[in-house]
Amino acid sequence: MTDDLHVLVVEDGEEYTRTLTRFCADVFQFTRAGDGPEALALMQSARFDRVFLDMRFDRVSPGVLLGDLATTAERFNGDPNRARQFLEDNQGAYILAALRAAGHDIPVVFSHDFDAEPRRWASMARMYSPVRYLPDNASADAIRAALLGI
Repeated sequence: MTDDLHVLVVEDGEEYTRTLTRFCADVFQFTRAGDGPEALALMQSARFDRVFLDMRFDRVSPGVLLGDLATTAERFNGDPNRARQFLEDNQGAYILAALRAAGHDIPVVFSHDFDAEPRRWASMARMYSPVRYLPDNASADAIRAALLGI
């Protein structure tokens, strides 16, 4: 294993970290963060060359979700359950925004299929470059290529 490229994997499970460690440890060193606050803390304490970021965070405590639940609930007629689900479904975007706001401009590869959302992706790419995405079912080889190519 080489530590030439250190990747922060931000996911609420451990699937990506396990897969990437198993198939890509010859090129990358991986550290996992389970939520946005943990990712921000790790970025302050260690050097990372890339971030691999999941979009959906439905296995974390609502208290660690980035984004304002009350303000988001207003968008859903005051429904806190729909607001929480929205924050979970889009947490990766909130994490990316927080990373950029904190001054971390390292390349990010999203695990989310933005093919059906070209306008949203174009906006995110413009605002948060350098950033790429891969569908959730991307192979380890595709992820390796994306992490090396960004």
